[in-house]
Amino acid sequence: MGSGQVTDWQGKNVTVAGLGVSGIPAAKVLHARGANVTVVNDGDDARAREQAAELEALGIAVRLGDGATLPEGTDLVVTAPGWKPDKPLFAAARAAGLEIWGDVELAWRLRGPDAAPWLAVTGTNGKTTTVQMLASILKAAGLRTAAVGNIGVSLLDAVLGDERYDVLAVELSSYQLHWAPSLRAHSAAVLNIAPDHLDWHGSMEAYTADKGRIYEGNRVACVYNVADKATEDLVREADVEEGCRAIGFTLGSPAPSQLGVVDGILVDRAFVENRQKNAQELAEVSDVNPPAPHNIANALAAAALARAYGVPAKAVRDGLRAFTPDAHRIAHVADVDGVAYVDDSKATNTHAAEASLAAYGSIVWIAGGLAKGAVFEELVAKSAGRLRAAVLIGADRGLIREALARHAPEVPVVDVDRTDTGAMLAAVQEARRLAVAGDTVLLAPACASMDMFANYNQRGDAFAEAVRELGAGA
Repeated sequence: MGSGQVTDWQGKNVTVAGLGVSGIPAAKVLHARGANVTVVNDGDDARAREQAAELEALGIAVRLGDGATLPEGTDLVVTAPGWKPDKPLFAAARAAGLEIWGDVELAWRLRGPDAAPWLAVTGTNGKTTTVQMLASILKAAGLRTAAVGNIGVSLLDAVLGDERYDVLAVELSSYQLHWAPSLRAHSAAVLNIAPDHLDWHGSMEAYTADKGRIYEGNRVACVYNVADKATEDLVREADVEEGCRAIGFTLGSPAPSQLGVVDGILVDRAFVENRQKNAQELAEVSDVNPPAPHNIANALAAAALARAYGVPAKAVRDGLRAFTPDAHRIAHVADVDGVAYVDDSKATNTHAAEASLAAYGSIVWIAGGLAKGAVFEELVAKSAGRLRAAVLIGADRGLIREALARHAPEVPVVDVDRTDTGAMLAAVQEARRLAVAGDTVLLAPACASMDMFANYNQRGDAFAEAVRELGAGA
């Protein structure tokens, strides 16, 4: 089908792999354009049967409990982003010489001739916050925009809906990028690279390469993290349009073609005249909410993409001031007896937890959950000097306890050996006993939540509720 926009779907046989939040809209959109759509799905539970009935009523064929076999006559496969690349269905498609698209690729191919350009963001951590900051900055500049992709509005809705946008702030996961071969952003950023989702990608090299796809064909700017060489290497390897620039962001003083921080001010030495000598003040560090180091880095990346699009400095400041982070992202819950209680339940891997721990000086750390194959040696070694104590919860807490014993043997450790609904309250009570005035009790689990909670949101809510109980009894 080539790599351009597709206008004629009439009679094309499209197999959609997977029901759910991306498969169902894709099937409906393609069916409405005249394609013969067959949805295949591994599961055959009550929810899947309900979804299948909805699609079959529209005239869309659905095969439940059989996601391995490629339907005969298929011209194209469109997959949900979570389906792993080693699925037999995809091997059959590749053997037949067929293209395999994800939801992002489909949206890219379906956008109209005057479609809004994409400012795209990926990275192991910080994607959602950065995209939301970027959208806030773009709105402050008076532009019609939305935060879309792996967040908020679906890309299909954004490119096919009635609302007209000037520019889109697009969050992209490594899964989505894997299945988006022809995506070409106006400008893009890779915030950081750390081990994650390796079971899906198969190796760190494959994971990193999929992140790097976001730079392919960029027109104006490839934004990278000066402190993370892997992101700069991806820029060097990318095949971009002539004139596209490499733009770094740093928490230190910026060199030419970088954004950074000088005396508490976010400054731009990339999108200014005579960048060898000049710098443009954008905002104060205090305009970033919260002003933790990793969040300042997010703000600089968002500012770099906005500036690449031509947004004035004042809009960067106004957009950052207007931005409010989502819940469970380094959120201050309360102060009790001079101790701050902070919920960063979203820190579900070691890289995110390391950034969270780096934001505070003296910490009682609540950690643990499902490790997903993670190791904690480097995290504990880097953070040991900040830890007053640790309270461990969850199925894989023993892995963190062992790392603490090796790299921070002087730090007191409490094991909360229970998984019932009172476990978080017990953890918070232990943390209160260990903390002194001036400390921060920080929930930064470095693990997934599903051993004890439905998701990280529920875990964060349990922490906040436990802190409120402390405050009520203070």
